[in-house]
Amino acid sequence: MTDSVLNETSPFDSEPFDNALLGSLAEWMPRQRWFGGKASRPKLRLIGSFDLPHGDAEVRVTTFLVLDEGGQQSRLYQVPLTVRGDRVPEYENSLIVALSAQPGSDRADSDTPTNAVTTGEGAHTQFVYDGTHDLAYSGALLDLITRDQASDGTGGATATGRAQLSGHPLTVVSAKVLSGEQSNSSIIMEVESPEGETHTPVITKVFRVLHHGNNPDVVLQSALAKAGSTRVPASIGSVVGQWHDSRMPDGRTSGHLAFAQEFLPGVQDAWRVALDAVEAGRSFVVEATALGEATAEVHETLAEVLPTIEPAGDVVAAVMTSMRRRHGGAVREVPSLAEHNDAIERVFEAAEASPWPNLQRIHGDYHLGQVLSTPAGGWVLVDFEGEPLRPMVERSQPDLALRDIAGMLRSFDYVAGSYAQTHPGESATEWALDARAAFLDGYIARSGIDLRANRALLDAFEIDKALYEAIYEVRNRPSWVSIPTAAVARLANRPRR
Repeated sequence: MTDSVLNETSPFDSEPFDNALLGSLAEWMPRQRWFGGKASRPKLRLIGSFDLPHGDAEVRVTTFLVLDEGGQQSRLYQVPLTVRGDRVPEYENSLIVALSAQPGSDRADSDTPTNAVTTGEGAHTQFVYDGTHDLAYSGALLDLITRDQASDGTGGATATGRAQLSGHPLTVVSAKVLSGEQSNSSIIMEVESPEGETHTPVITKVFRVLHHGNNPDVVLQSALAKAGSTRVPASIGSVVGQWHDSRMPDGRTSGHLAFAQEFLPGVQDAWRVALDAVEAGRSFVVEATALGEATAEVHETLAEVLPTIEPAGDVVAAVMTSMRRRHGGAVREVPSLAEHNDAIERVFEAAEASPWPNLQRIHGDYHLGQVLSTPAGGWVLVDFEGEPLRPMVERSQPDLALRDIAGMLRSFDYVAGSYAQTHPGESATEWALDARAAFLDGYIARSGIDLRANRALLDAFEIDKALYEAIYEVRNRPSWVSIPTAAVARLANRPRR
């Protein structure tokens, strides 16, 4: 913690307080959904911290940047915290630890939240909470963004707000953390204007695992919103951080810490809409056609506002090498795929020899769960971070729009596969085939690009995605592995002209 954390009368020296808190975080972080090192014991090191400016002297709003070196791969986590001198009953479930020290002591002792806090006469106790659940943090974070504020940098790290929309000095009235997220923490904020008027709610995504460089979720959605696209929520702004990194020439690096957008109430993701349709025996052709059109529109806008590159020979070779490497890995984990090796290689060879379109920025992890159905009936795309397992530098490079198209085609197959899992003996294969065809029709009609004229290239990307799915399923849901393996067999052995 920085010296500004603790005033001159505080019994807590910075280093002992930090060490005690890191020990508590090592127990607390593995229980959080966003923590990626559950297979190993955390080994935490504080890289830096920063305080967010705000108007409440009774609470300190701070953020620790914590490097976990306990696993095979180190991960840098963003851990927002609030430190209070009094226990707050409504935040009890988000209490991380209570740290206490005697006046004049150079150390801090900790009690876990499950134990009673015993301070003794004259002792001081600091209650440390998960900041994402504390209204003080939400208000300070949105102020940082909408007022273009900055932290002071005395903790070795900095945070700077970058507002995208002018006239948004909003006040947070209430806030709650969205449940169910795996890798980030999104806070839904009810807000009002300085005049006290209610405003469209804001959702602020706090990136838990930090990476060097710009986050594509921020870059792509901000670019689309700035271009006037209605296919993404309106952007409010973002937070950029700087911290120590010995791998960089100057020992410093930067990356996005948070991203705020307008929150769309009353929406439902396309996965649920599609699953409801198949459960009711209802066609999804109209919806899939509109989704194809919306996808083409987003790709068209991204190609207009962000750089594109021509598919040079080394680019094509790199993509195909990645596909073949994934194929080999999938066969090792799902040996039954080996019977299609020759057919898969023929598709890859045909794709490699085909004319390739320009590469551009794309969604990168596109499926029905990344699309929202609005009350007005339109489709809105969200979560442009790309595949979580790919390095950030790869996710920020131009790619083929076909990767997104293939991802959505696979998602329709998964709706049918999910239905079959819960309805033994029944099939939704025809439903999926109709939805797939309608999606392609919509995309072609909006873009003017005949995707079916170069089918081998699209099939190669879909096979690649299905191979990725096969690896995931055999590791996590073995009973579902037939969904991607059936797709590989169908696509690899499709009659060719």
